[in-house]
Amino acid sequence: SIPAVPGASRPPARGPAIEPSAAPATPKPSPISDTVIFTAPPDREARLESRSPVLANVQPNQATKLAGVDNVLTRLTRSLDQVEARQLAMLSSAEETLESKLRRMRGVITDLGLDMGQLEAAAPKGAMGGPFVPVKLGAESGPFERQLYRINITRAQVEKMNRTLSLVPYRKPVIGEVEFTSGFGVRSDPFLGRPAMHTGLDFRAATGDPVRVTANGKVVNAGWSGGYGRMVEVDHGNGLSTRYGHLSEINVKIGQQVKIGDIIGEVGSTGRSTGPHLHYETRIDGEAVDPQKFLRAGVRLSAG
Repeated sequence: SIPAVPGASRPPARGPAIEPSAAPATPKPSPISDTVIFTAPPDREARLESRSPVLANVQPNQATKLAGVDNVLTRLTRSLDQVEARQLAMLSSAEETLESKLRRMRGVITDLGLDMGQLEAAAPKGAMGGPFVPVKLGAESGPFERQLYRINITRAQVEKMNRTLSLVPYRKPVIGEVEFTSGFGVRSDPFLGRPAMHTGLDFRAATGDPVRVTANGKVVNAGWSGGYGRMVEVDHGNGLSTRYGHLSEINVKIGQQVKIGDIIGEVGSTGRSTGPHLHYETRIDGEAVDPQKFLRAGVRLSAG
């Protein structure tokens, strides 16, 4: 036996022999594998998902695109409808104005007892020409085209009537306010004091004031004519004529063509006159008619 050494540890008790290859008491780790399982943290997982392409959202929604186009077309159609409505309203106003003017023109000629056919035949025609191409409205014509067609027809009729009325003496022979010193009809003769027929209107005016022709025509008399003194007579065609008496000066010659507003002479007091004024007559087929009838027609025509 081996003697005990003081302070030395006691040798372990002998037990069965341990095999070198025997497994230790703690569990063995899992064997190493070629497959690696990686688990991403939740926030990382979310970031990865957000980067994943979503094919459903790449292509725009076709229905949404069509709806947008429909909205644009609807707004455009509404805008065009509003423009067309305004245009139709303007055309309606223009059409009513032209029709009203045409009615007044025809009414004036009727009231004056003039023959429309004769006046239209004698009316001057402008220099124009070209092949005849009739205007037709297609079956597909809309309200705008039909209304514009009517307006053009009415405008042509108004222009023709204007040419016709250029031969009717309804304008004033002197400028300024109309003031009569003597009217048409029976009156007391200023020289004899007896009733006598006054065949015209006496316009108050000063010596030298311009006298203007009241319609287109041709001068058929220009000179001294008895009680008229210096007098100008203009033939307007279709039996219509005007006379301008007591002139101090005459500015036209027989055979001269004159147009509305041309100055044919100056106011005076020649002939059978008591003072400066214009004696003005309108005649139909040689017979004197009241000039006020024509002047009222002029007021009516200028009303609109």
